[in-house]
Amino acid sequence: MSFVAPLKNLDRELARFHGRLKAGGALVGLLAIALLARTYHLQIGQHDLYSQRAESNRISLIPTAPNRGVILDRKDRVLAENYSAYTLELTPTQSHDLDATLAEISKLIEITPGQLRRFRRLVAESHEFETVPLKSRLTDEEVAILATNRYRLPEMEVKARLFRNYQAGPGMAHVVGFIGRINDRDLARLRESGREESYHGTAHIGKTGLEQSYENVLHGRPGFEQVEIDAAGRAVRILSRIPPVSGKDLRLYLDLDLQAVAEQAFGDYLGGLVALDPNTGGVLALVSKPGFDPNLFVDGIDPDAWKFLNESPERPMVNRVLRGIYPPGSTIKPFMAMAGLELKLRKPSDSIADPGYFTLPNSSHQYRDWKRGGHGSVDLRRSIAQSCDVYYYRLAADMGIDRMHDYLAKFGLGEKSGIDLDGESSGLLPSPDWKQRRWKQAWYPGETVIAGIGQGYHLTTPLQLATATAMLANGGRRVEPRLVEAVRDPLTRVWQPQQPVVHGQVAFSPANLAVVRQGMIDVMRPGGTASAAAAGAPYAIAGKTGTAQVVGIKQGARYDASRLARQYRDHALFIAYAPAEDPKIAIAVMVENGEHGGSTAAPIARAVFDYYLAGKRPAEKTVEAVDAAE
Repeated sequence: MSFVAPLKNLDRELARFHGRLKAGGALVGLLAIALLARTYHLQIGQHDLYSQRAESNRISLIPTAPNRGVILDRKDRVLAENYSAYTLELTPTQSHDLDATLAEISKLIEITPGQLRRFRRLVAESHEFETVPLKSRLTDEEVAILATNRYRLPEMEVKARLFRNYQAGPGMAHVVGFIGRINDRDLARLRESGREESYHGTAHIGKTGLEQSYENVLHGRPGFEQVEIDAAGRAVRILSRIPPVSGKDLRLYLDLDLQAVAEQAFGDYLGGLVALDPNTGGVLALVSKPGFDPNLFVDGIDPDAWKFLNESPERPMVNRVLRGIYPPGSTIKPFMAMAGLELKLRKPSDSIADPGYFTLPNSSHQYRDWKRGGHGSVDLRRSIAQSCDVYYYRLAADMGIDRMHDYLAKFGLGEKSGIDLDGESSGLLPSPDWKQRRWKQAWYPGETVIAGIGQGYHLTTPLQLATATAMLANGGRRVEPRLVEAVRDPLTRVWQPQQPVVHGQVAFSPANLAVVRQGMIDVMRPGGTASAAAAGAPYAIAGKTGTAQVVGIKQGARYDASRLARQYRDHALFIAYAPAEDPKIAIAVMVENGEHGGSTAAPIARAVFDYYLAGKRPAEKTVEAVDAAE
């Protein structure tokens, strides 16, 4: 059986073909019309927009970082300055294999393990498309080598950057502070304050010290360059430029030579010292030992170095003058004496019999004097000169903790001084209300007794003690301590002095103040607790020694330093001002585990006084020599 295919209808097939052809032509026509419309829209309707975008692609606006203001001491010697150097930077997001890139670079120039560790840490903290420094302060030879190999490693750039140099080194680290790379926390603060735009082109910001507290003054304003770029993104020429405005310069009250004298006088001891001008509040010296090298932080500190500084038992990163809190010990006695006189609880002529201990009524507990057997008959002047504990035990019991708290607060104890550095501690001036809030406990009479000699809950910073001492020196004016004496505008080059800030005047009775001052002068005379430190001085010193316990002593036991490791020995304190008749400098010294204020802390103050008032530099081993003589 055969199959015969049906014949095709040619007319119908041809009609279908023509229909498809017309539909295709119509579609092509519509697409052509749409294309022409779109072309018209882009070329004519959106001409200005795309012309501007094209110009933007051709022209790049590049921010230029301002010069950071310099920091000078009172004699215009540089403490912190800028210098320019080349740095090798990478953009990690542009590298397909970062490890391979680092290996290639290591073949070209030396990259240390520490630089690699720091680079990887910075990469983890960096933002997308941000360049990260690998090596700073490149030599001319290294710059040439990297430039000739730039075509092989497009993610690599050599940039000229401004760097910060701290010439004074560790001795000024706690004053000047340091700058570091801007991190997320810094960016968040800048956004909150509306200052983010002023940091375009800037990679660093003040982290501690004056670099932090005067960041707004030191930073300046960025500039901008309009740069024509080619298709590869390389700069061809600069079309226009708005120069950056440099930050303002700071001049301090602080004397670099006096600072060095104070630091040398500490010898191997740790501690803090601050010296003030009692009339202006100017900080003449501020030493916290040990210090650290602030230059380590500028490019990002090596993790090993950071671990050492952060975990060291000597706590080099802690500013002991501002943040170190210690019992004031017997340095509180001149202020207690003023309170007793001003509150009319004592007269200068009043005397007590000191048997070597004090007991509260209906109690057998003995609060011992530091001198076994006591001081005999003691009036107010002698109580200061010989640091009689029993005199102040009795005064504290008569005064009560509430009146004691309120009067000592007039000297700024228990609150921040307002110094122009961040991170200051307020210390602690105890009261029954404070103890109830803190511990949910009642206040006991015995706690009042020991508060009278600066023990118990009472905690102060060396800066608070210096500020309070300055009030005795200047007659009761509470002047805010300040490091910065003047600010210089980069355009006018004129120094603008900073005015002293006075927080009030305590109306001391001149007669009462004279008695307390005389007692402090007697401290430095034969029979006083610091007479050896004042021997041969061509000026009169008014001072007070103090000892702050580190560990408690049981009832009936005696302190024996030979049985204690050094870190458990008492702290030594000393406050003073000079010349006694016309004070020019007030000081507070705290020597950790120094034991005796008269033999350890007072000689350090004497070295500072000698240089500041007489221009005399101490001989080596001054502190040790005086210690040996005690």
